[in-house]
Amino acid sequence: MCIKQHLWSILLAGLAVPWLAGCDSSPDNTGSDTLSPFPVSVMTLEATGLSVTQDLPGRVSAVRTAEVRAQVTGIVQQRLFEEGSHIEAGRTLFQINPATFKAEVDIAAAALQRTRATLAQTQVKAGRMDALRRTDAVSRQTYDDAASLRDQAAADVAQARATLARRKLDLQFASVEAPISGRIDQTLVNEGALVSPTDATPLARIQQIDQVYVDVRQSASRLDTLRQQAGSASPTLDVEILGSNGTPLDMHGRMLFSGIQVDTGTGDVLLRVLVDNPQHRLLPGLYVQARVPRAHYPAALSVPQQAVTRTAGQASVWVVDAQKKVHPVPVELGELVERRYRVVSGLSAGQQVVIEGIERLSPDARVATRPWQPAASDEPLSAVAR
Repeated sequence: MCIKQHLWSILLAGLAVPWLAGCDSSPDNTGSDTLSPFPVSVMTLEATGLSVTQDLPGRVSAVRTAEVRAQVTGIVQQRLFEEGSHIEAGRTLFQINPATFKAEVDIAAAALQRTRATLAQTQVKAGRMDALRRTDAVSRQTYDDAASLRDQAAADVAQARATLARRKLDLQFASVEAPISGRIDQTLVNEGALVSPTDATPLARIQQIDQVYVDVRQSASRLDTLRQQAGSASPTLDVEILGSNGTPLDMHGRMLFSGIQVDTGTGDVLLRVLVDNPQHRLLPGLYVQARVPRAHYPAALSVPQQAVTRTAGQASVWVVDAQKKVHPVPVELGELVERRYRVVSGLSAGQQVVIEGIERLSPDARVATRPWQPAASDEPLSAVAR
């Protein structure tokens, strides 16, 4: 029995030796060079111009706003405009009952006529007293009294004339006119209302919106950079206006550096963009976005966001060499522009960077390359920094 077990052990050992030899020889016969290359998609780096912008939220406001107010106290008889229409400066908007003011004008005119008659009488008397004084027929005191009455009458005439002018102004103010040209909003006072110059509520508001302001807030640390980009020859920057959802409106404005105070809480400064608005597409109070220039690079390298891997905070990309082998290359990244990182350092134009298929890569692995075809959603829409 022991002999049979010994023979079976020798037989099994003999069969295992070739199998083990085959297992040991496989690493020598199948190295990394004999494995099938990994298929990857690559992109060849090219230096292109890159303009970096930033979308900032903003509010639209009118270039000029005027509140229509009454300058006299009275009852509104008529509203002489259509709400929401464009009006010219000087047009009558409201008519206040003018009857009282017409009566005041008549009273002032009568008072002026009376003072003129008194002046004429005192002038004649003063002239007569002057002739008598020359012949010593009257005393000097009598002449002085007559001359004083004449001068007082002249002053009364001047006062009555000013009072008449004031009453005429009140009558003119009974017709409330537009102070500026622009688009008038809804009326805030109806016919029959009693109005006065001290009212807190205006009669209506007029806004000029052929040009509008878009007010945005920008970090104060960026203000000097924006001014340097504008240059001494052009003190303004071209700003693109977008809708609230980021859709371009095909409208551009000029940035005005009107902010003179920094918000101590946020560190932001108010910037004002002047936008031509001939079709009145932008209305005061509308929420929009302003695409503000941040930087321009005449020759910049960029890689898609999906090509970047990070290890312990260090960004790197896989680069294909001339032998079709891949190597991880550390890179310094800049702005993220429409899902593409600007490469500050680490790469050069002409290198091939792996975009797709990086999951199975290891250093010195062989790859089979094909040109990377970006999806429609990966196409850059505009250079907007995130």
